[in-house]
Amino acid sequence: MPPDKVAAYADSLCYTDLVAGYYIGAPDELLAAIADLSSWFFGWDDRHDRDAVHGRTAQWRRLCQGLHATLEHPRQQLTHPDPLVAGFADCVLRLYSHLGPRWNARFARHFHPVIDAYDHEFGNRRTGTVPAVEAYVELRRLTFAHWVWIDLLEPTARCELPDAVRKHPAYRAAALATQDFSAWYNDLCSLPKELAGDEVHNLGISLMQHEGLSLQETVTEVHRRVSDCVGDFLAVEPELLLLADEMAADGAYGRRIGAALQSCVFNMRNWFSSVYWFHHESGRYRVESWDDRSLPPYVSDAGAPEFPSTDLAETDPSGGEE
Repeated sequence: MPPDKVAAYADSLCYTDLVAGYYIGAPDELLAAIADLSSWFFGWDDRHDRDAVHGRTAQWRRLCQGLHATLEHPRQQLTHPDPLVAGFADCVLRLYSHLGPRWNARFARHFHPVIDAYDHEFGNRRTGTVPAVEAYVELRRLTFAHWVWIDLLEPTARCELPDAVRKHPAYRAAALATQDFSAWYNDLCSLPKELAGDEVHNLGISLMQHEGLSLQETVTEVHRRVSDCVGDFLAVEPELLLLADEMAADGAYGRRIGAALQSCVFNMRNWFSSVYWFHHESGRYRVESWDDRSLPPYVSDAGAPEFPSTDLAETDPSGGEE
């Protein structure tokens, strides 16, 4: 943002406040890195919107290429001419310093499909394609980066969870519930802005387009789905806490994993209140105060600086949680 925009809007956007409520217990340097990643994510989302609106396809493709490269070699991208690539490299490098190569590889494996999903959305924006409801739900789980935010619970707990815990059905169900809640509540609060901006990616817009719901029926249905997510989490939370207690009774290693699991479940729960608070405090969703309801007043239409294209090997990462 230009300095005048920073002074007028940055604090009221509450981007860094958002993560403070659901990574409780994180070391300060990790919390700062996650907060910066969250701020970066909103900036990337706004670039995606503006590049799609203005048809800046070549710039968008170069950005995606740079982000994919950053996940594998973040240090090499710290001086990249596009500040979104350089900023992402800074965040990734700091995040990679906490749990080691295995966790780092998983983080990259989960973020590659997020970039690809944003690219898929770019194509939909250019063609005016509104995804069907179930297709949108699956796409949204990628563009919201569900598994990336769940991965970050582990360095917050200062412990990498074993596969037997991460892949436990109750853990996956709790994680999905908290992230679907967050994504769909975001859709609900973004709906006025995205309808005004001819956006095609919103649960409400998919429901209106493909199921013929009115605006009021759509709001009611999204509310129902959001509420169901809370119930889904509460249904599996006791099982996870019992699992943590059982692990804690099995020696020093078990106590460490049990405590980490308790931390992860505690912060999953915190997503609900933190996301709710953020959407009612952040200036990002106060469209009634904007001159143009489709465009936040702090977003610039400027594109990225020009830089040479780089040929990178094609990647086809799996979108599934591993």
